[in-house]
Amino acid sequence: MTSNAKNFDDLVQSRRSVRIYDQDVEFDHGAVKRSLERATLSPNSSNMQMWEFYRIKSDDLKKEVANLCMKQKAASTARELVLFVVRPTLWKERASFNLEKMKSSFDEKPSMDDKSKKRALSYYEKLIPTLYNNDKLGLKSVGKKIFAWAIGTKRPMVRQVTKTDVRVTLHKSVSLAAMTFMYSMKAEGYDTCPMEGFDSKRVKKLLKLPKDAEISMIIGCGPAAEGGIYNERVRVPNDDVIFEL
Repeated sequence: MTSNAKNFDDLVQSRRSVRIYDQDVEFDHGAVKRSLERATLSPNSSNMQMWEFYRIKSDDLKKEVANLCMKQKAASTARELVLFVVRPTLWKERASFNLEKMKSSFDEKPSMDDKSKKRALSYYEKLIPTLYNNDKLGLKSVGKKIFAWAIGTKRPMVRQVTKTDVRVTLHKSVSLAAMTFMYSMKAEGYDTCPMEGFDSKRVKKLLKLPKDAEISMIIGCGPAAEGGIYNERVRVPNDDVIFEL
């Protein structure tokens, strides 16, 4: 095992969901900023980066949000609360961003043939709009599902093409960023706790989040207090979840 692997193993082994944070220990809010900047480097579907991160720092606002987190101690004692949010309607903006970056990169790849360039551009000009352009009722999803099924009878085809599938993809991507954030905070010397138990409608209204915003999770962070870890870590046996084929 390399030293880097050993350091990472120590980090993974020591990360726990801490539910009570110490109010008297000094807390470096810069650690949250640095960790979120690292989180933006997380892998995500098609590099669309359709995520936003909201930091709740003021005591008054934290108290209000904590109440909407069912008064969990992981929220009420957190030194900061961070919302990990997906924004489905940003797809045009993000696709355009990636498209322009791709075009500018072609200047650095003079050996790349026109056919390869056209295929690369087509990804953001045609495929992404096809997947992400959905109506409120999901009627377009029906057509895309039928199309995927028809193609799939002849050759391998991605089957997750509906509006719901895209929504799942966005939450998977932001979850990867959340995990990067939590490992980063642990590396900074602090602890975290991801929470799904909250009134998403009231939190959105309180924070005046965009209409399309979906809160994937709220993460409390800070220095762990004594008794902040409620129990020993419990995992099902590796043989029940890890398989070799």
